[in-house]
Amino acid sequence: MHYDLVVIGGGPAGMMAAATGAEKGLRVLLLEKNEKLGKKLYITGKGRCNVTNYCEMEDFFENVVSNSKFLYSALYSFSNYQLVDLLHSLGVKTKVERGNRVFPESDKSSDIIKGFNTLLRKHSVDIKFNSRVKEIVIKDNNVTGVQLDNGNKITCSSVIISTGGMSYQQTGSTGDGYQMARELGHTIVEPKPALVPLVIKEAWVKELQGLALKNAAATLTVNGKTVASQFGELLFTHFGVSGPIILSLSSLIKKHDSNIKLYIDIKPALSEEQLDQRIQKDFQKYINKQFRNSLTELLPKKMIPVIAELSELGDKTVNQVTKDERTKLVQLLKNLELTVTGTRPLNEAIVTNGGVKTKEINPSTMESKLVKGLYFAGEVIDVDALTGGYNLQIAFSTGYLSGKSAATNI
Repeated sequence: MHYDLVVIGGGPAGMMAAATGAEKGLRVLLLEKNEKLGKKLYITGKGRCNVTNYCEMEDFFENVVSNSKFLYSALYSFSNYQLVDLLHSLGVKTKVERGNRVFPESDKSSDIIKGFNTLLRKHSVDIKFNSRVKEIVIKDNNVTGVQLDNGNKITCSSVIISTGGMSYQQTGSTGDGYQMARELGHTIVEPKPALVPLVIKEAWVKELQGLALKNAAATLTVNGKTVASQFGELLFTHFGVSGPIILSLSSLIKKHDSNIKLYIDIKPALSEEQLDQRIQKDFQKYINKQFRNSLTELLPKKMIPVIAELSELGDKTVNQVTKDERTKLVQLLKNLELTVTGTRPLNEAIVTNGGVKTKEINPSTMESKLVKGLYFAGEVIDVDALTGGYNLQIAFSTGYLSGKSAATNI
């Protein structure tokens, strides 16, 4: 059977691309190597699925880390507001939380996937599961079909590669699209982890494993220069630090950066002067007790032994602590210094930084500049953004534009 369009990969970009192409009159086949669609989408946001961000487009672009200008056409062709409207039309109610993050009202990512399954059925998209593409067939620099691992050949006029990156590989994102693109002459910008936990040198971090700070501020510096600051939730782990603010900061670390430091402000709501007054108040209350026992109202229980050790005040009684020592304690709590030695592996990253080089893709259509009838959508392209729903929106927008363009060009 001949298809107008074959879409490889049934994640958010692929589902959107297939539905859009079919809506505009194409005969579409969606190939998915897993047994179901949206496997990575299902676990996104701990299963809640932060599907987009409801901010103004100007603010959206500020949260794109790699190749934001390349995304102008895609994001203006299918915006965050249009995605929310589409979800509502599919019966998926949404809600907006802190930082303009959009979630399904049910807090279930499965509702998003069900909505897109409905859309694909509505537009009569053929779907083949457990189907791995071995090769994209080209003749005279035009797409003519795809060959599957099982030997079957499918003829088509155009192909969209939407296979994802290399993060969360257990969901099927194993870099297949990079290989396909490379075989067709495309350059692959080396994939590396983005939105990934950080590995910390200091041994005491392990003692805080499992401790979450809901309202902390973190500042990233490279060679003494501030790169960025984030406010929100932070989580200590057995290897270092994670949590939303750490994941966002991790994406700003460049490949060759060295001398990377992280400074944690445990009490960002208080100035140094206010924090000092607060500590003096607690000191008055616990004047004859050991220093570590004076921190019970100020810090989480798990953090007290660590701060007592780092401040070198642990064995003193409160009435022995000098003004200078108290000043150093304030500075410690406002600037807890961590040495970043690296990131966790690519497989533990939320998204991949790197992928098909954007200069080899037409930003107005998502079509390859090298092969006619070949398109790209989603994380397989060298684009990524901070946490907050931006990466999923990029997937949906590039998926939409590639599907629309495939229909226009046939």
